[in-house]
Amino acid sequence: MSYRRTKAVLIKELRHIVRDRRSLGLALAMPAMMLLLYGFALSLDVDHIPTLIFDRDGTSSSRTLARDFQGSRYFDVKAMVSDYRTVEKGIDRNAILLGVVIPRDFGKDLAAGRSADVQLLVDGSDSNTASIAIGYAESIVQNYSGAVRADLLNRKGVRVPPPPVVAQTRVWYNSSLQSKNFVVPGLIAVILMILTGQLTTLTIAREWEMGTMEQILSTPLRPAEMVLGKMLAYFLVGLVDAVLAFVSGVTVFAVPFRGSLLVLTVSTLVFLCGAMLWGIYISAGCRTQVAAYQMGMLSTFLPGFLLSGFVFSIDTMPKWIQVISIIVPSRYFVTILKALFLKGVGWAIIWPQIVYLIIFTTIVYLRAVRKLNQKVA
Repeated sequence: MSYRRTKAVLIKELRHIVRDRRSLGLALAMPAMMLLLYGFALSLDVDHIPTLIFDRDGTSSSRTLARDFQGSRYFDVKAMVSDYRTVEKGIDRNAILLGVVIPRDFGKDLAAGRSADVQLLVDGSDSNTASIAIGYAESIVQNYSGAVRADLLNRKGVRVPPPPVVAQTRVWYNSSLQSKNFVVPGLIAVILMILTGQLTTLTIAREWEMGTMEQILSTPLRPAEMVLGKMLAYFLVGLVDAVLAFVSGVTVFAVPFRGSLLVLTVSTLVFLCGAMLWGIYISAGCRTQVAAYQMGMLSTFLPGFLLSGFVFSIDTMPKWIQVISIIVPSRYFVTILKALFLKGVGWAIIWPQIVYLIIFTTIVYLRAVRKLNQKVA
């Protein structure tokens, strides 16, 4: 491999990148734009649940329970209604997620020491959100029930015994329980996988389509030098994209960074090399830019969002899908970024993921060189 020939390819690609200012500006602005768009749009927090309350009892006890729902940040009580039909229409029209029905004789049963029922009508179209909403509602009802029970015992002069077991919760790494602290690091990994892969997907296919590949083949340039030179040119653009994405995550979304900058830098460099070499490998196997772009999107966008563990937990997927996800590099970079941002761990914990990224980068580089050799032959 010749350093001079590799440098010549690098300079040629850099000039092409700088000459196309629109594409360069878009490549630099796209990570921040996507991060802002998806970062504010994607939220796993379930709060301000639209709710209607149908109070059939109308006593002070039922009004107290209704005020508990109104005072909770998890529920947004739209109105107090007077019939079932209004609740049903609200659920049918997606205007509300939860309907709370307090039956007649609710306060009378509580005053007599009998158990009283509360009906929860939930839109189960989104099973995950519905389950969380039911949990929040049951928690409010249980707290209210405990307060009523304690008040009844106090009136009878009975000392309220302390609970036999008290659970003390301590939240590690994301003490505020904000989903953005979990979403943004994973989103950065997925965005970088998509964009950096797309940057190099069209490089070699463009040479074939524009008819300049024949001129390149007439030179002493070797396939390995072409692959490395083209990758290094776009690597600089990808590095700027990564810096912009990390700065946006820390400053705009206030995601805490507790890890080592050295570990972050090394893992990001290895990941960017692997992602860009993957794009070159796809480009080497396509003669048209359209085919290369489609293959690039298919192999980066879908695996990045679905098989990286960014949105869906890999452990809950079928076994055969878990096996497929092993070859997805963004899966390991998502793990690295979440560990660095939230947990502040170092080499001792994330070295297996970095080793995999190194292996992936090496294999893709060799495959790209071999594919280009086959095309040239």
